[in-house]
Amino acid sequence: MSKLRSACILLILIMLCGSVQAKGSGFVNLFNGKDLTGWTIVGRPDGYVAKNGILICPAGSSSNLFTEKTYSDFIFRFQFKLTHGANNGVGIRAPLQGDAAYMGMEIQILDNRDPSYAHLEPGQYCGSIYKVAPAKRGALKPVGEWNKEEITAIGRRIKVVLNNKTIVDANINDVNDPETLLEHPGMLRPAGHVGFLGHEPTEVDFKDISIKDLSKQEKDNTPPKGFTALFNGKNLDGWKALVGNPPLRAKMTPEELALKQAAADKLMKLHWIVKDGMICYDGKNDNLCTKKDYKDFELWVDWKIEQKGDSGIYLRGSPQVQIWDNPLGSGGLYNNMKNPSNPLVYADNPPGQWNHFRILMVGDKVTVYLNNKLVTNAVTMENYWERDKPIYRTGQIELQHHWSPLLFKNIYIREINDGN
Repeated sequence: MSKLRSACILLILIMLCGSVQAKGSGFVNLFNGKDLTGWTIVGRPDGYVAKNGILICPAGSSSNLFTEKTYSDFIFRFQFKLTHGANNGVGIRAPLQGDAAYMGMEIQILDNRDPSYAHLEPGQYCGSIYKVAPAKRGALKPVGEWNKEEITAIGRRIKVVLNNKTIVDANINDVNDPETLLEHPGMLRPAGHVGFLGHEPTEVDFKDISIKDLSKQEKDNTPPKGFTALFNGKNLDGWKALVGNPPLRAKMTPEELALKQAAADKLMKLHWIVKDGMICYDGKNDNLCTKKDYKDFELWVDWKIEQKGDSGIYLRGSPQVQIWDNPLGSGGLYNNMKNPSNPLVYADNPPGQWNHFRILMVGDKVTVYLNNKLVTNAVTMENYWERDKPIYRTGQIELQHHWSPLLFKNIYIREINDGN
């Protein structure tokens, strides 16, 4: 009896220590083993079931199962077991709607050895960021055995460890293929749901599902890794006043342009000022422009307007990604005539609150996220100044004057080099 009591006490102590260690590690258990509390099913309600401590995605299920909570930076741990021909995935930073592989990112889960998958693209095999970053092969255990996986997402760095082997360590900012960038707008999303993506053929089982939230508050006017600040929070270094439009400037001699620029800059400084880490505009001058021209890029901008406010972001010197207090919402390509000009959804915060743009321009295509909602998806931007020509290959970025007081901060850019 004494030995049995000692063994029981030792077992309890071990369990308590394990519990304390888990709590101290910062990981939170996401699956209680009994039901889907804390999760949201998208698709058939029976697409995922809890049974005997295991989360099961049954054969034939194409449903998705997402966390109710959203995450930006995190470490996600789980175990999975495949059956022959199994196909699933982990959606990260994903919205609840749309294909998570494109509207967010998908880390593939796949029975690599099944003959039906013998001729896939490298970025479609197990552990890959689907069609973005291929995984190294060889770490996956045979069908019927449990695999341990850990996914770390910090900023644009995505790391996947399968059975203690790093199979993906990718910087999304290194992706510069135009087709990939335009097909995967979800790579731009700063946050979203984490979850499992059903792809029908056969059953996939999951257990030991936990996450560590690494989200943190970003400091104003401090660019993330891979980006450059266009506004330093202190002054208007790197900015200039607007002189004419691209066709007019092209006709000026260098001397004429320099004289006009000097006069415009002097007047601009009376109306565009820096205060408390913000660019403040009184609505009584003209556009504020970058001194540098840009080709392909990703641009982040925080902006705030008053009621009835109106502004926009000129790309390559051309209008514009719309900003306004209007029921249609901001983020559309307002001056388009042949291509879509209105945003897909209304995503604005009320006047007087900050809004956040993430704008991708590749070739003549523009993608816009407003407050983490996709409002413009790979839309051709037309040349407002010369309608018979495509958009200019390079040009300045402009904060538009439209007679409204404006505030801007956190303006960052990442230039994209496609190798051409």
